Amino acid sequence: MKVLVVDDHALIREALRGVLKELKDDAAIIEASDGRQAMRLVAEHPDVGLVLLDLNLPDRKGLDVLAELRERHPAISAVVLSASDDRDTVAKALDLGALGFIPKSSTREVMLSALRLVFSGGIYIPREILARRETASSQPPSSGSGMEPRPQSPRNLGLTDRQVDVLALMMQGKSNKAICRALDLAEPTVKNHVTAILKALKVSNRTEAVIAVGALGWNLRPAADS
Repeated sequence: MKVLVVDDHALIREALRGVLKELKDDAAIIEASDGRQAMRLVAEHPDVGLVLLDLNLPDRKGLDVLAELRERHPAISAVVLSASDDRDTVAKALDLGALGFIPKSSTREVMLSALRLVFSGGIYIPREILARRETASSQPPSSGSGMEPRPQSPRNLGLTDRQVDVLALMMQGKSNKAICRALDLAEPTVKNHVTAILKALKVSNRTEAVIAVGALGWNLRPAADS
């Protein structure tokens, strides 16, 4: 596979090259130091399969580059790297189609684990973000508090087997149309399932659903993959 590493610091690009080579020894790696060069290289190399994108670029906002990648090259996977890992930034990146968000403060082992998850079809969310969401929900309910116990599986929330399949594909960053093709379902049916899933998880959009499932620790796979 061919990977584009986008970061304005040569030392970070070199470190990422080492991580990628450890995971994919045969990977062809190209580098860009700003957003303009990144988009030019993507146009010149249509076989790029993954972009590792720093959000703090010298010429433009990384999120704007991510949005342009999503619009012009939707088949290319993108993983964001950033010095800031606040929940809003993570959510915006995932909303724009990123398959992972790796804080630059992460250890080499965490980066390896995150990229390994993305290569296997998952979405990586920083442990810190999951922990922040998990804090309230993981507290044991006190008597008379009205808090519900933490669900151990999607079925505890009343999701059907088919809805679990849809949720598993949502966790892989699949669009509704891609889910339709994978499960041989009509698009209105998939939309209804997504609505039911969001309601069961008590979230308002797909990004929040991905973060919620990550915090719950569910390991989901569509029936076709099991």
